[in-house]
Amino acid sequence: MPVRGTQSLVHMLSECWHRPDLLALELMWRWSFGIPALALLVYEGTKVLAPAALRQAGLFDMSIQDPFTAAQVLSGAVGQFLPPVLHIARWLAPVLVAAWAISSGLGRSLVFRRLNKSMHFAPGTLIGLEFLRIASLLAAFFGWWFALRAAGASTLGHGDPNFVGYSAWVICLSLGFFVLWALVSWIFSIAPMIAMLEGAGITGSLGRSLRLGPLTGKLVEVNLVLSIVKLALLVLAMVFSAVPLPFSQSMTGTSLYLWWVGVSVVYLVASDFFKIARLAAFTEFWRVYRGVLPVHAG
Repeated sequence: MPVRGTQSLVHMLSECWHRPDLLALELMWRWSFGIPALALLVYEGTKVLAPAALRQAGLFDMSIQDPFTAAQVLSGAVGQFLPPVLHIARWLAPVLVAAWAISSGLGRSLVFRRLNKSMHFAPGTLIGLEFLRIASLLAAFFGWWFALRAAGASTLGHGDPNFVGYSAWVICLSLGFFVLWALVSWIFSIAPMIAMLEGAGITGSLGRSLRLGPLTGKLVEVNLVLSIVKLALLVLAMVFSAVPLPFSQSMTGTSLYLWWVGVSVVYLVASDFFKIARLAAFTEFWRVYRGVLPVHAG
């Protein structure tokens, strides 16, 4: 009897709900990186984007009701702040990338082992896969950025600016690169699971993730459902963030900021819970189909 992806997902959601240790472990490794990284970014950012510098750049005085003047102000601000930001990014970006890859590899290995004791412990492979995923993400981002610049040069840089043409290029390029990244990121979502379940190396797990046969459809179904759930979570977080707006005269300052922090924390916890459910569902499907799929050790 074929296994329905959504039915298995509901079962795994229930299983994960009764195993709070999985969520606690996921939150521990993510937040142990995220909180120090956020504090470091705020510390370095406030040195460059100080209120006095923002006021000097005219950002406090511009209005979106005058888009051309606002665009000129933003252009001048970018020219002013970009050099010091790039100077900091030269050392900060590699540090954050390395710290995230190491935290992700170790943390995800521990979560997989807690989920199923029979899995291989392969933090080195998962760290390498995460470095490759980040490199692919950066390549997609810079490809999108340079494509937008080329589109801007062709539609806005000669004669009368063609804003409609540029907007069309922005929409098409953004959708195209989004779809491209969705296809590429799918491989890096499956490869760590293959590495832990089958003991495959980096190249073996990447190659194996492209040859999953009938299992691919089930994994795509689960991934699609959870993507919709995460989108719904984001919409709910935006709605709850806007709840205090009708009471803005009485709910200001610290109380308003605490509300937004609370909504953000709830959203992050819920998002991580569904990440755990996806991993559990993927693992369950692999166990169901492993009699059909040959196992390869990388």
